[in-house]
Amino acid sequence: MRLEFEYGHGTMSAELPGNTDIFIPGDTVKDPDYIPEERLEEAYLESLANPIGMSRLSELAHKGTTVTIIVPDRVKGGEHPTSHRRLSIKYILEELYASGVEKKDIMFIISNGLHPRSTEADAKALFGPDLFQEFWHSGQIISHDSEDHDHMVDLGFTDRGDPVYVSKYVYDSDLPILIGHVQGNPYGGYSGGYKHSATGITNWKSIASHHVPSVMHRTDFTPVNGASLMRTKFDEISMHMEEKMGHPFFCCDAVLDTDSRQIEIFSGYAKEMMPISWKSADKRTYVHWAEKKYDVLVFGMPQKFHYGDGMGTNPIMMMQALSAQVLRFKRIMSENCVIICSSLCNGFFHDERWPYLREMYDLFQHDYMNTLPDMNRYGEYFATNEEYIRKYRFTNAFHPFHGFSMISCGHIAEMNTSAIYIVGAQEPGYARGMGLKTRASFEEALEDAKKKFVGEKPNILALPMTYKKSSVHLCMKNPDLDCMDAYGNFHHPCMG
Repeated sequence: MRLEFEYGHGTMSAELPGNTDIFIPGDTVKDPDYIPEERLEEAYLESLANPIGMSRLSELAHKGTTVTIIVPDRVKGGEHPTSHRRLSIKYILEELYASGVEKKDIMFIISNGLHPRSTEADAKALFGPDLFQEFWHSGQIISHDSEDHDHMVDLGFTDRGDPVYVSKYVYDSDLPILIGHVQGNPYGGYSGGYKHSATGITNWKSIASHHVPSVMHRTDFTPVNGASLMRTKFDEISMHMEEKMGHPFFCCDAVLDTDSRQIEIFSGYAKEMMPISWKSADKRTYVHWAEKKYDVLVFGMPQKFHYGDGMGTNPIMMMQALSAQVLRFKRIMSENCVIICSSLCNGFFHDERWPYLREMYDLFQHDYMNTLPDMNRYGEYFATNEEYIRKYRFTNAFHPFHGFSMISCGHIAEMNTSAIYIVGAQEPGYARGMGLKTRASFEEALEDAKKKFVGEKPNILALPMTYKKSSVHLCMKNPDLDCMDAYGNFHHPCMG
């Protein structure tokens, strides 16, 4: 069969065996029903009127209450007129104003964490023209700056010993509100809830307590699940923030489908709300579909996705993207599984967006750097590099420590595969410098994999649209054949 896979700004063809299975999120297995557009207002008002585990906004706020609304950056969720961000803000503002809160006492903070600080164009895309016009020009929409030491608060340590810092804008407000998206995330199961606050409004020192090999290379991290040490740390850090602030976050999270439409909406106290929202999200995210384990996964990588232009050509970001799929699909991968992925791999690092990754890549080629975890000793060196920090703060670049979470994740693909082939690389040395095999075509790569790793009749899974659609976490149809379920529980066949 002939299939097309993402490649650069277009696609690359592959002729695969006729018995190849195909999975496309939201298509092969339909998502749960989403809320029709005409019922969204009713659904939001119902959720906000009945928050889980805490009082509603009208009881928490009054005239003089200062409010900070924490909104995810462009990496998360949709930007369409009925997106969760825009509608949740609309109905939250209505309730706040009705309670006597004044416009001057409301601040929006885009929770980019170590991601690039949002531009004016980003803010307009996130909030839509009306909200943008209402709050941008008065300086009431800002983007989190984790290196603005005058506006960060040191909250000490969790009981586990992890450092906790939080935005002073959030800490000083009477009512902090988290807007989140409950979508499958390879780092800890789901976005939204306490993951949002533990990564979006803190700094690299706090994030370095969990986005590191000692946490990400544990057996409880792969396959992705909601009970890993990383997820536990998210909860502990965010609950420590709440303890020190003296009040909880008010959360409004939406479970989203493949096209970022709302399946369900949940509001309230994250500690009590998250387990309920996850049960809803599990129906869309943990898809029990596979009837066999797969020896070969085939997909393609466009130049631009998720973290931005260049992710599919920058060799370190390519490794993170490959590992994210391993985290999602490990349950349906055989022990000797091989990945075949198309990538332009042309040497475009996008140095403006990731000004430090070329230096990191070069360091990896020298001085006894045998595997990516060997690079971790450079974490603080990069995280405190003043020029890279200035570029994060003032030129919309990623924070330099973000590269180390990418490296920590990037090694997971090597840990869990027999080989990874990059096909169509224009500058194949960059892929080989990350330990990847290179071939000109999917067909050549598959023939080589058959000879060396998977035999003449491998089970092949094709995954078109891997980086174009909101992904799922694939599981075996028979859950007894999974090594781990969505909650980190092991099943007996995998224990022996």
